[in-house]
Amino acid sequence: MRGVRRRIAGAVVAAAAVTVVAVPVTAQASQPDAGAAYQNAALPVPQRIADLIGRMTLAEKIGQMTQAERQAVDTEPGKITELGLGSLLSGGGSTPTPNTPQAWADMVDRYQSHALKTRLRIPLLYGVDAVHGHNNLAGATVFPHNIGLGATRDPKLVQRIGHITAKETRATGPQWTFAPCVCVVRDERWGRSYESFSEDPRLVTELATAIDGLQGTRKGDLKQPDRVLATAKHFAGDGDTKYGSSTTGTYTLDQGVTVTDWKHFASVDLPPYVAAVKRHNVGSVMPSYSSVQWTDRPGSAPVKMHANGELINGVLKGKIGFDGFVISDWEAITQIPGDYATQVRTSVNAGVDMFMEPFRAGQFIQTLTAEVRAGRVPMARIDDAVRRILKSKFELGLFEKPYTDRTHIDSVGSAEHRAVARDAVAKSQVLLKNENKALPLRESQKVYVAGVNADDLGNQAGGWTITWQGKSGNDHFPGTTILGGIKEHADQVTYSADASAPTDGHDVGVVVIGETKPYAEGVGDVGNGNTLNLSAADKAAVDRVCGAIDTCVVLDVAGRPQIITDELPKADAFVMSWLPGSEGAGVADVLFGRTPFTGTLPVSWPRAEDQEPINAGDRGYDPLFRYGFGLTTR
Repeated sequence: MRGVRRRIAGAVVAAAAVTVVAVPVTAQASQPDAGAAYQNAALPVPQRIADLIGRMTLAEKIGQMTQAERQAVDTEPGKITELGLGSLLSGGGSTPTPNTPQAWADMVDRYQSHALKTRLRIPLLYGVDAVHGHNNLAGATVFPHNIGLGATRDPKLVQRIGHITAKETRATGPQWTFAPCVCVVRDERWGRSYESFSEDPRLVTELATAIDGLQGTRKGDLKQPDRVLATAKHFAGDGDTKYGSSTTGTYTLDQGVTVTDWKHFASVDLPPYVAAVKRHNVGSVMPSYSSVQWTDRPGSAPVKMHANGELINGVLKGKIGFDGFVISDWEAITQIPGDYATQVRTSVNAGVDMFMEPFRAGQFIQTLTAEVRAGRVPMARIDDAVRRILKSKFELGLFEKPYTDRTHIDSVGSAEHRAVARDAVAKSQVLLKNENKALPLRESQKVYVAGVNADDLGNQAGGWTITWQGKSGNDHFPGTTILGGIKEHADQVTYSADASAPTDGHDVGVVVIGETKPYAEGVGDVGNGNTLNLSAADKAAVDRVCGAIDTCVVLDVAGRPQIITDELPKADAFVMSWLPGSEGAGVADVLFGRTPFTGTLPVSWPRAEDQEPINAGDRGYDPLFRYGFGLTTR
């Protein structure tokens, strides 16, 4: 999810949200019969949908197509009733106070009570970015980001993680997550690289089992208190944009242009979405901010995905057969050329069904109403969108149980869930070098640990953790740092963040390098204040520790490969640890041989930054480490 003016809690948001006057849905017509067919849970969902749509006014239908950010209505929840909003969301960092499971559930139920005051009592659908666990909630289990899960190559583990995420999310109120990202990263300079499972569409497709974990696999699973609606994003090509093509702020890749021919697009960028729909029956799909420009069509110009009727209506809904609903990204339609009315009309007609217009819900409703009345948006398109949205609400069982089922609320961040996360961390570690029998370490060794990433939960979790961008430090959520994990295994541990403490007398040095400022989306693009190169501090730490201690192990904590060509020879062992999340002890488990190294690279590792983009199958393919490389200590 989303663009530059993001969902930052408590920011400049609130009052401007729904100031545009729209016709309130509460004054439209009399109450329906108590025995209305749509209220009968025994009837088939298509019959209930048809009955409800037949009772709805235009205002009620457009209200269902509208999603606002919670901050826009929090002080005036009556706006939910007045506008007949179909959905709310929490953007990154948009949380209740206190940020606890109980407060989340109470908050969502409070908003739901206002939706149920509307004439037809259509419940709200509440969405969050639970992208590596219920990561907005302090205390939730925070799993490795997708790129680390890609290194495990374990579809069953990814499915189990999805199920735990769903369980913790649904128990606290939200019934919908904007995940998983089934993008295919083709250039690690992209700031969202860690949200992708792999550069290989086949591996991404295999790990789309995350959808099954979130939604379940059997009819009726979505009604259960441990499942949520999933979202396959970002349709399509967002990991395959051309460097320097983005026109969003100072971004270089994110929200840029996928310059491609149909053959490449259909074989690389599209396959995970085909699987998401056909194999996993995903409930919603989110288009990308990016554009597509066809190289096999003379004169082709970039077309924003939210305006691309050929791909949304024609391919996604037509050829692939998607019968769920399409949710726009955060204010994404405003990147379409033209005035607001043109942007609304274009995106609705292209096939977008629900609109994430966080702070202009009233304006969106008013604008779309005028477009329909003027005949520029067909009523059939409105009915199709609403039918798709209602289908999910019925399948989630919200008409029967609109309020939060808190059965599993005590499982949030439980020891059982954290054990799964710890196992996932261990399986995600990729051993790139291991000479002189450096690994596994022995508990009897005196261990010297250096590097700020050794003892920083925020850095090891990365972006999309408590806040949108994430935040360094150990005070934002519970968990175990890598240093903490090492101390579980070894009795004699010295820690020096800057490697300034004396090294004498130690048997092994462990230097934890990597990206030390969490980031999300285009904020993390290389060329936008970021680089794949190691910092001077990291290089100095490697030089000092590896030059002074006979056995030296280097760990890289980052959301993508970094340039280690010069540092690699200095270390006896080198491990890619990715962004492990809240359970850093899983890193120590493989270092000390509790579990073997089994992870393999889900992306190619460049020799130099200017070697990007580099992917398996490229002509002249010569990375530092090939796609799929990984040593084992089995």
